[in-house]
Amino acid sequence: MSPRAAWRLETLGFTAVYDYVTGQADWLAAGLPTEGPGARTLRAGTVARRDVPTCKPGDRVADAAATASTAGAEICMVVNDARVVLGRLRGDAFRGHPAANVEEVMEEGPTTTRADDNLQQLTARLRDRSVTSIVVTDPEGRLIGVTYRDDAEAALAGPR
Repeated sequence: MSPRAAWRLETLGFTAVYDYVTGQADWLAAGLPTEGPGARTLRAGTVARRDVPTCKPGDRVADAAATASTAGAEICMVVNDARVVLGRLRGDAFRGHPAANVEEVMEEGPTTTRADDNLQQLTARLRDRSVTSIVVTDPEGRLIGVTYRDDAEAALAGPR
């Protein structure tokens, strides 16, 4: 039914029509836009900073550090050509071995969450574990951004 419905919507003049076969849960987890009453629900992807500096495993640590510094960030996400998260550079990894490859010093497999993770529950988990941020990826592991606990708490507090 869904392909027929998509084609019908196009014939009615709708221009942004998608036949998303995987389903609504996958759509939400990928951080794609939504409409309706659930669209206002605060999720991890809602406040994720999407301008996170990235580097490749074969980049030099000094170059990754410069990328992060230029962006005013304390991390650099290590991704492949498809933007799949492979690791993270932060802290001491930036200060040691500037000529080393990123993959030699990166933190492999950082903890991630999906864009549809409930922001209130996520914030409570981050607070309970004394964690200041979490990487947000889509279901295929591609980088969406980073949700910072401070940003999440501010969003949950609402407008001031």
